[in-house]
Amino acid sequence: MSFWFIACDDYDSFTTDRSITLSFSRDTIAFDTLLTTVPSSTQTLTVFNHADEGLRITDVFLEGGAASPFRINIDGQDMSRSAANHVTDFEVRRRDSILVRAEVTLPAFESDEPQEIKDALVFCLESGVQQRVPLTVVGRDAFFLRACTLLNDTTFSARRPIVIYDSLVVAPDVTLTLPAGTQLLFHDQAGLTVHGRLVAAGTLEAPVLLRGDRTDHMFDYLPYDRLPARWEGIILTAESFDNELSYIDLHSGNYGIQCDSSNTNALKLTLVNSRLHNLGGHGLSEKDCRVEVANTEISNTLGHCVELIGGHSSFVHCTLAQFYALSADRGDAVNVTFYEDTATYHPLLKADFINCVITGYAEDVIMLPNLDPRQWGYKGSVEDPIVNYCFRNCFLATEVPDDELYKTRFINNTLDPRKGDFAHEKNFQLLDTHNFLYDFTPLEESSIRGIADPAFSSAWPLDRQGRSRTADGAPDAGCYEFIPQSENP
Repeated sequence: MSFWFIACDDYDSFTTDRSITLSFSRDTIAFDTLLTTVPSSTQTLTVFNHADEGLRITDVFLEGGAASPFRINIDGQDMSRSAANHVTDFEVRRRDSILVRAEVTLPAFESDEPQEIKDALVFCLESGVQQRVPLTVVGRDAFFLRACTLLNDTTFSARRPIVIYDSLVVAPDVTLTLPAGTQLLFHDQAGLTVHGRLVAAGTLEAPVLLRGDRTDHMFDYLPYDRLPARWEGIILTAESFDNELSYIDLHSGNYGIQCDSSNTNALKLTLVNSRLHNLGGHGLSEKDCRVEVANTEISNTLGHCVELIGGHSSFVHCTLAQFYALSADRGDAVNVTFYEDTATYHPLLKADFINCVITGYAEDVIMLPNLDPRQWGYKGSVEDPIVNYCFRNCFLATEVPDDELYKTRFINNTLDPRKGDFAHEKNFQLLDTHNFLYDFTPLEESSIRGIADPAFSSAWPLDRQGRSRTADGAPDAGCYEFIPQSENP
């Protein structure tokens, strides 16, 4: 007996039907804004053949040819190896796909203005059909500094971003001035160390920006700029005094501003109208320093938002919000103490919090026991430890111990009546922990509203966003004033 086996398989059949074309995972390959001369991350494009027959691609090329700044790899073949920037002869079998990887490095424009560069990737099918996928990128020139120490008074330019590699150091007796609109972009592990003096003269319309240098996305919805620990932070060393920072936006560092141990006879730091946000360590830390902070947000830190070890500090109309989302082992919104350890005493000359919002995920975000000498086994080795602190007209997520040691230092405060998991975040306009977007403006129904002492608000009649906090005669606590939608410009 004979058997005939006939295999009917069209897996190797290809069509030249012009109605059958490729499909693409995206309409356009769009890159994030790039700094010129700095290579981009890789974008991917999947090319699909959804038909029941195969398609042959006879040629793939960039319209910009050899002059194109884009680099394309198709199914393992690098187009840049061809002088004409093209590759030939691909097959996409039925219901199959191939992968395209794209990168770009833009040449310097020698311009202070951003520029958009466009090109297109063209697929030529055996049928004669051409399919086009646009490529776009916006680039801008930057100034680059590597392991730079400033030995003379210097004013940076705000014309272009300034990218810092390794470190930026301000030498003793030298002043670095950052005019309004200055952008300092720090590479991984780079930071700013100030032995001399730092002056940041930002404005509401043109703040001074300090952030990491990555401009791409970790996920489509999440830029690296919203993640912590992308660079180091600012260190004001023991010999640095009279630093004045206004309207700075410092975010995504390993820490914010670290004030090294100095003395309280001279003002070390004035920080106003600013934001320190999303940090992998402490937001603002100081030891034995004189610091004045007003109209400022310090938020979402893996360490403490504010850490005070002794010193002489005041905070007026500040929002200190501990809603760090990447770890439950986060620090406090405020941590104040006069002992660094059981052996080292640091006189707490002043720690005033006036018209502030101090809150976070926890039921208690202020480490009050640190301010009780009994917690440290104090036995009189230091005569009469100076413990001077005050919370006045603040909105607090804490429980004040039933102890006279604390009661006299809390004046006319409002304790958050909300209790339970994630309760404290319900006081604010936006806490989007998926997209890492936050707006700590109070909601209309929040108990933050109208509790600030107008006598102190008069020195800061506008909130951090330039909105009047005194117009209604009942200013809100914190650095953001609720304004009814109908009154917003």
